[in-house]
Amino acid sequence: MTPGPTNIPDRVLQSMNRPAVELTGEAFITLCRSCLTDLKRVFDTRSEVFIYPANGHGAWEAALVNTLSTGDKVLVPETGIFSFFWGNMAHTLGFEFEEIPGDWRSGADAAQIGARLREDKGHHIKAILLVHTDTATGITSDIEAVRAVLDETEHPALLMVDAVASLAASEFRMDAWRVDVAVGASQKALMSSPGLSFVAVSEKTMALTKTVTTARHYWDFTRRLSPRWFDWFCGTAPQHLMFGLRESLDMLFEEGLDAVVERHTRLAGAVRACISIWAEAGVLTLNAVEADQQSNSISTVLVDPAYDVEQVIDHCQRAFNVTVAGGLGRLDGSSLRLGHMGDINGAMILGMLGALQSSFIALGVPHGSGGLEAAVLALSDIQ
Repeated sequence: MTPGPTNIPDRVLQSMNRPAVELTGEAFITLCRSCLTDLKRVFDTRSEVFIYPANGHGAWEAALVNTLSTGDKVLVPETGIFSFFWGNMAHTLGFEFEEIPGDWRSGADAAQIGARLREDKGHHIKAILLVHTDTATGITSDIEAVRAVLDETEHPALLMVDAVASLAASEFRMDAWRVDVAVGASQKALMSSPGLSFVAVSEKTMALTKTVTTARHYWDFTRRLSPRWFDWFCGTAPQHLMFGLRESLDMLFEEGLDAVVERHTRLAGAVRACISIWAEAGVLTLNAVEADQQSNSISTVLVDPAYDVEQVIDHCQRAFNVTVAGGLGRLDGSSLRLGHMGDINGAMILGMLGALQSSFIALGVPHGSGGLEAAVLALSDIQ
């Protein structure tokens, strides 16, 4: 029950348990083409989608080097450690990185972004790098609000969105929200094996890629648009990861994408109902302050420094075989991160919460009484 990799369903595991096939065979080429097409449904876009044998950091790099030239400036609203990581990657690649500081307890501030864009009379800012859901903080930012300030200020900066932890867990409407570049990955709510990442690119941005001067080869969007199947992956395709992806997409479509998001919303609500009761003892509290920014994918729980987070994690693992995660960045050592995305259901949520509550009791961590009951009521739709 961590923020990823998430549980891989048996169907997906079994789909990968097969021999390699001929790369040039029509069956495999058709499977790859179907994945490229169906990922558009997940991003809710008619734009091009590219698949990279890489983790989400690879998708970040592909987004940057295909759309920016050396020395271009990116604006990064700080919402957690992953916003910093993406911005720092831009800096490493030769782009200028400007951060809008945040408190790690709230999402991107559209008003602050708008104010900075108004100051940028010369349009030196070429892109906004926005992490939709940051798994360090458990916060989901409002993409529509950021698009609105871009429109209001008539600023031409690209809106680039990291949807790695939100895709298929929260609503994501790439075309409706006019996102220019969106990145995702296989190991979160897509409930597949780590190792694949995805970049969806608007038509406007695809035209821009022809004008940027940044050197690229493996990451090149244009090369991957070749009619030759070999170029779709810039070499040998990751066959078994593609077999798994195909099966996970099938499972998502069988459930229905809207139903998948609704399930995540319901399960996340049960987790938060429990945490709100635990918080009554004054030792534990949900990190995300604003209700509409609390993530469907992960809940980050702040823990009073008088209590050892690592002991809680270790006890859960040893006593219950339940794995939850510790904090990252400035929340390292002071928070628990409870994943609730991907192949999960109500029983698994109650199992995680029960393991945690039992661990709190065993370790003497004060917590409000009745958290589990609150989660049960939430899952029973009883108000």
